Amino acid sequence: MVPVTIDGGQVKLATITYKPAGAGPFPTLIFHHGSTGRGNDPSLFARPYDPRTLAQWFTARGWAVVLPSRRGRGGSEGRYDEGFAADRAQGYACEPTLSIPGAERALRDIDAITPVILAQPFVDRSRVAIGGQSRGGILAIAWTGRQPGTPRGAINFVGGWMGGACWSASGINQNLFNRGAAYGQPSIWLYGNKDPFYSLAHSRGNFAAFEAAGGKGTFHEYQPPEGLNGHQISSAPALWTGVLEAYLAARGLPAKPAP
Repeated sequence: MVPVTIDGGQVKLATITYKPAGAGPFPTLIFHHGSTGRGNDPSLFARPYDPRTLAQWFTARGWAVVLPSRRGRGGSEGRYDEGFAADRAQGYACEPTLSIPGAERALRDIDAITPVILAQPFVDRSRVAIGGQSRGGILAIAWTGRQPGTPRGAINFVGGWMGGACWSASGINQNLFNRGAAYGQPSIWLYGNKDPFYSLAHSRGNFAAFEAAGGKGTFHEYQPPEGLNGHQISSAPALWTGVLEAYLAARGLPAKPAP
C-alpha cells in the first residue's frame, strides 16, 4: 500500500511487485489494469489484477514488474470513478462528457504513483517501460504523451477505453490514444481476434488515427488459442513473444531469457 496525493487528498494505492533474482537495480515494467467489464458489478472492483503469466515472462528476462491499482480498485483506497453513468448501477457511461473525465482521473492516478515506483531502489530508471491491458493499455499509450522522457517503451495489450458497443467508442478511444502521439517513440500494440470489447476493425481504426496524429508504433493481431478470446492474449506468450522481444531489443531493453 503506497501513500500518494491525488486531487488534493492522500490515498493509499495497492501494488503487486514481481522481481527477478539478484540485487538489481532492474529494468522495470509498470503495467496497468483494465476495467471490470461493463462496470455494473461492484464485487469485481476490489479484485486485484495479477497477470502472472505476463509478469513471469518479463522476470525471466531480468525485469521487475510493478502492477499498481488505481483508486477504488484492487484493494486501493478511494472511490472507483472512471467514467460511470449518472446511475452507477448502469456501469460505464458511453457519454464522452462522463467517460473521458473518467480516463483523465485514471491518468492522474498514474501521474501520482509512477514517481513513487521510480524512486524504489530496485528500479533502473534508465530502463523503464510502461504498459497495460485493455483500459490499462490505452492509459499507457496516453500517458506517454504526458511524460515522454520517462518510458523507453510502451506496450499496449488490447487497449481501449469504451467497448465497441458504445456509439461513442471510436471518438473516445481515438481522443485518448492520440494523446500518446507526443511520446515520439515507437510503441507496440498487440490485439486478438474475437475480442468481445474491441473488434480488430475498431482497433485498427484507432491505430490509424494514432498514426495520423503523428504517433509511432506497430500493430500486431493474433488468433487466440483454444479456450481464450481475443481480449485474453496477454496470457498466451507463444503468440507474441517474437514481436515483443524484437520491440524490446530495438528499444535497447532486455529481450531474451537469462541463460
